Amino acid sequence: MPKTVADVMSRDPIVVREETPLKEAIQILAERHISGLPVVDDLGKLVGIISETDLMWQETGVTPPAYIMFLDSVIYLKNPATYERDLHKALGQTVGEVMSKNPIAISPEKTLREAATIMHDRSVHRLPVLEGTGQVIGILTRGDIIRAMAASQD
Repeated sequence: MPKTVADVMSRDPIVVREETPLKEAIQILAERHISGLPVVDDLGKLVGIISETDLMWQETGVTPPAYIMFLDSVIYLKNPATYERDLHKALGQTVGEVMSKNPIAISPEKTLREAATIMHDRSVHRLPVLEGTGQVIGILTRGDIIRAMAASQD
């Protein structure tokens, strides 16, 4: 019988809220040696995820998009909306300003194979695990899947 997400996930993950100061979230990530946190609303429902990738903008800054001038018009070579989003992340002070919205999540009854496929295809490192009401009940990371693979080979 294939293992399910519920068999392998970390239960009751640490979560933060949108209004959590960014410094506090960074401290949690560093102290707990984890790379991402689910972001929940007042009812505990998932609204985003904050990861090391989201935080890199704080340190690296943002480069304005390249453009060319043609007949007194500015033509951007990259989408200026992307620059605006990244700038917002670089200057953010709360989790809600920096987090990735609309995160990909999974239900606990899905198989590890399904979870691994989602992670691979969508290039994500973690999946919040949601029960039917949308509450975060766990988190599944790539490391969890690798450990399950290693355990099944014993």
